[in-house]
Amino acid sequence: MKRLMVGVLVAVLVLVLIAPAVLAKPDMNKPLPATDVELVKKVTLRGKPGGGGGPVSQAATGLLGEQLGTGADRYAIIVGISDYPGTGSDLQYCDDDADDIYAALTTLYGYSPDNIHLLLNMDASFTAIQGAISDVKSQEVAGDEVVFFFSGHGTKAVADDGDKEKTDEAIVSHDGNPSGRLVAIWDGQLKAWFSGFNTSRIIFIFDSCLAGGMTDLQSPGRLINMACSESGVSYEDASWGNGQFTYYFVAQGMLAGKADRYDHDNNATCPDVTIEEAFDYAKANCQVQKPIISDSFDNDLLP
Repeated sequence: MKRLMVGVLVAVLVLVLIAPAVLAKPDMNKPLPATDVELVKKVTLRGKPGGGGGPVSQAATGLLGEQLGTGADRYAIIVGISDYPGTGSDLQYCDDDADDIYAALTTLYGYSPDNIHLLLNMDASFTAIQGAISDVKSQEVAGDEVVFFFSGHGTKAVADDGDKEKTDEAIVSHDGNPSGRLVAIWDGQLKAWFSGFNTSRIIFIFDSCLAGGMTDLQSPGRLINMACSESGVSYEDASWGNGQFTYYFVAQGMLAGKADRYDHDNNATCPDVTIEEAFDYAKANCQVQKPIISDSFDNDLLP
């Protein structure tokens, strides 16, 4: 009996000692531990395939959803990383992708440069991205509009990011040191960073490999545009000067007005491209990769 009591006490002591480690939640504001990490690099095409044609009806309804109210603010976090630490992970056109969405937001959709965090290359560290999201979160209120854009590498692994997925996907940033290391921002981590926003009007755009895994960010009013499937690869090429998805979604779809399928404002000479129209145009024209959309916004969103 005495031995049994000692054994029970030891077992309880062991549980008390290990319980905090087992139950401890990951610190979402720091890089998270992961195993079986696989970097999935954007692929540079040799010889651009032809476009798939004009826009097709896929996500766009032709009906405008709730428009931005008078006095509402617009905010954006734009990330484009071509220059990663070292040379082996560098890409070519991700910073150009970021410049194009910046141009679209400021020239077409009324975004003030003062409300945009433009993070390029070595300025787009894990800490800088987290800080930009936190800064916007501290300012936005219900009814405002927020855009988050990322162009760069994707990765996958088994990560301690607070969700129950067997395999997690991530966008890839870095530690801010030119000779430093790559740092993943996991889907569950992004979900945590964007939780607690007052506005439900948030547009996500991911031009990276494995982008389809970002559906973890789903929530009412949110619109997630992903360059490829959860297991897919994204492409870039000099003939586009962009990632393929951004080329058709932003450069051609928005800036050139080619995605303007429906006239929402009774002004046929002035393009009014909605996010869904831009996505439809990109999906119709992208070759090799298959863009994915998660649309929890009622009807079409015109930024």
